Amino acid sequence: MGQSPSTALDRENSLNDRFGFGFFSSSSSSSGFLSSDGFSDEFLANPDYTAGIPDECLAYVFQFLGPGDRNRCSLVCKRWLCVDGWSRHRLSLNAQSEIVSSLPSLFRRFDSVTKLTLRCSRKSISLNDDALVMISIRCRNIERLKLRGCREISDEGMLAFAQNSKNLKKLSCGSCMFGAKALNAVLDYCTKLEELSVKRLRGIHDGAEAIGPGAAASSLKTICLKELVNGQSFEPLVVGAKNLKALKIIHCLGDWDRVLQLIGNRNRYGKENFFANNNESNGNSDPLMEIHLERLQVSDIGLSAISKFTKIENLHIVKSPDCSNYGLVCVAEHCKLLKKLHVDGWRANRIGDEGLAAVAKHCPNLEELVLIGVNATYLSLEAIASNCLKLERLALCGSGTIGNAEIACIAAKCMALKKLCIKGCPISDIAIEALGSGCPSLMKIKLRKCRGVSCEAGEWLREQRGSLVINMDASEADGLEASVRNGGIHEVGLAYPQVVGQVTGGGGDASTSSNGRLALLRSRFGGFASRNVVACTFRRWYNGDDSFQ
Repeated sequence: MGQSPSTALDRENSLNDRFGFGFFSSSSSSSGFLSSDGFSDEFLANPDYTAGIPDECLAYVFQFLGPGDRNRCSLVCKRWLCVDGWSRHRLSLNAQSEIVSSLPSLFRRFDSVTKLTLRCSRKSISLNDDALVMISIRCRNIERLKLRGCREISDEGMLAFAQNSKNLKKLSCGSCMFGAKALNAVLDYCTKLEELSVKRLRGIHDGAEAIGPGAAASSLKTICLKELVNGQSFEPLVVGAKNLKALKIIHCLGDWDRVLQLIGNRNRYGKENFFANNNESNGNSDPLMEIHLERLQVSDIGLSAISKFTKIENLHIVKSPDCSNYGLVCVAEHCKLLKKLHVDGWRANRIGDEGLAAVAKHCPNLEELVLIGVNATYLSLEAIASNCLKLERLALCGSGTIGNAEIACIAAKCMALKKLCIKGCPISDIAIEALGSGCPSLMKIKLRKCRGVSCEAGEWLREQRGSLVINMDASEADGLEASVRNGGIHEVGLAYPQVVGQVTGGGGDASTSSNGRLALLRSRFGGFASRNVVACTFRRWYNGDDSFQ
């Protein structure tokens, strides 16, 4: 833009002083916001080719930029600075106590913020109640608030904030010190609240007062409770939120069967009253569609209560060892609209073929199935592959009973399958051969910790299906390369002992071992391209070990 480095630096320092830009978190800033003072004559001589673009169009373009790029765009001129200010609806701040003096000018600049994140590290002192109240006064349009590590905010501060933020729709708080009084204030005053997420809230302890339901009980649609010492204090809220669509309870102490029974009974009695008053049988008295239960003290009693919500589409049963086939059968028989099922059996061997067979029989709309530590066999997987014709995403992890036969069945019958993840299962190259001609809709496959699968098999599969994205465990490729350099492949765990004997007996010629194995796989699979086994490269397409994107 014709600016000298010193001029740009002066403008940046000017903005930091004016707007307290140093308090922006790294996710929302990179260089700063500057005023139009200090532009050089050379810059002013250049015409502005964006002058004919309306402010609304310019703001629309800014919406496609990341925070850092938007910050840089605000340096261009005074007009861009102004447009970026009134059109920015999302703001993330490092909520340290030093930011308080900059808040007035900061929110004069960004007066249209609707989504605000206040995050403070453990080593810093966070902003206090007065600062939060000031924010609530200046951000009248705020709809979403996320608080992380703001330990100086108390119940009184949250009460004042709730009184000033009647349009709040989402509150997410974690590692804060306020407790039940603050949450009750939010539920009483924020009547439009739709989503509440609470994680490691220090003020929720044994003996704390009950939370909810409050005036927001009719608008609340999502409740997420994580890592709470006394999660049972939320029982009135969970039971009283009659329009709840998603309930997520993760690693909260206490017995949760009672809570699930209460909401199940509420649903049953509510449905009976609805039918009695309306003489109809198609009411929407059970809106709950998504339930996550992870690391909880919950048993088949809780699952039986869940089965009373017949419109559930998404169910996660993760690391709850007291849940068994019986509870899963109850859910499958009544929740026939189930689309996503995640089961982490934690190797307890209480959920297996019986429960999965019931899912296959009663849940034909299943689209996503994740099995971790579940010893499913050919019987249940064959039933799922035959009856769940809409299955698009499948993950099989940590099961000692899923081998070549099970994968071959999936390859032959899962016509709609698009994404497949296999981790820690005793499969070999034979399973890869089956996938070469099966699952015609398959787009992505992930193989992790499957010692019986060779690198060449992955290359062969890539050649057979050029559009297929394959992600294999990088450690296997590294181990293969090291073993070839050392003159043997016995450490890799390939499923061809005759090849191992040939290599170890021949003095350890790496090229000979590679060619011999490729020749064997050509005859077995019907043709391999001649490639160096060490030069295998892989693309990563999953964010986590067992998650789909």
